[in-house]
Amino acid sequence: MNATTSVTVEHHESHDNLLTPVDTARCATAGIDAIIVPTNRPTPFLTEAVSLARTLESTLVVLCSGQASVAETVALASHVDLIAVDVDRLPSTVLPRFATTELLRGTDFDRRTDTSLKRNLGLVIARLMDWEHVAFLDDDITVPAPADLEVAAGLLSASIAAVGLAVRGFPDNSVVCHAHRETGGDQGTFIGGGALVIGRESTESFFPTIYNEDWFFLLDDYGLRGSAVTGRVIQKPYDPFASDARAQVEEFGDCLAEGVFALLDEGRYAEARAVGYWEKYLAGRLALIDSILGKVRDGVRGDDEAHRMEMALLGARKRCEAIRPVLCVQYLEALAEDRRRWATFVRRIGARHAWRISGARHVLDVLGLADYAEYVPVGG
Repeated sequence: MNATTSVTVEHHESHDNLLTPVDTARCATAGIDAIIVPTNRPTPFLTEAVSLARTLESTLVVLCSGQASVAETVALASHVDLIAVDVDRLPSTVLPRFATTELLRGTDFDRRTDTSLKRNLGLVIARLMDWEHVAFLDDDITVPAPADLEVAAGLLSASIAAVGLAVRGFPDNSVVCHAHRETGGDQGTFIGGGALVIGRESTESFFPTIYNEDWFFLLDDYGLRGSAVTGRVIQKPYDPFASDARAQVEEFGDCLAEGVFALLDEGRYAEARAVGYWEKYLAGRLALIDSILGKVRDGVRGDDEAHRMEMALLGARKRCEAIRPVLCVQYLEALAEDRRRWATFVRRIGARHAWRISGARHVLDVLGLADYAEYVPVGG
């Protein structure tokens, strides 16, 4: 564990100590049944995922919204076993309602993205298809060695619930953590949903609608479920300081996740529902942002980048100031309730339908997706 030693003692620059050590040289590889890609970008962004699915002979599950098109995905993904769903048309009754979502609805912390919904839909499809190993992959990720996914699948066990591929290229961090690195901090990254391999039992966890939803997916009532890292992927670059909106949208989820993982680092997870802890943590978070702002204003970066970074950090600071410690506790209590609700839902839907599931088309029918989705087997 690395932590700063000034007033920002609550910010941990790395959580790598939480990952289970693995010996990839001794592990057997395993097949990837499906690659699940949530996307809202134009269809060419799926080229990498299509190539991976062909190479690994995996089903490709593409969950489309925004600029992504089911029809164009079908045209691109020739010679691939493909399930493509138009999430923009998805009925609200397909998945359960979550207490975490309702808690934030209508507030400044309400996250209006559909990434979590898509990943949760992918979990349900995986459960009904009875897939043993699936890989979540973002559409801006490149996998240089496809076999790394099979190595990750081979590492899954009773003690390891999820295996991420190490993110190289552009770091996968929040705006605040990017700024911390850019101003001299030794900021690390952690495994996440952009390149994550899970087994069948992990479909009983879910992705809440919050920034760092993948970190919360890895949690249970006792802490972090067994997690490991292997291989590598390349994240395409983007500008984290393009506007202050990104920082504001991220801030609640980043505060909550970093605060919880700091406790995990120290073996103090039980304190996550203590209001007093969050009072201290949020004060430390503000001190961290102020420290970074001071470095930016002292000229660590060039003028144009410094201005954009400052505006983004001020946006994060404004949102952080609005977070009340009790909300952090309420959210984590709602998260525990949602985990139980989701696990019950997944088990029931699996028990109700698994005995008669006859393939992907039947799964789409069972979920009421036949009018919003396409299934194209290999070879059409």
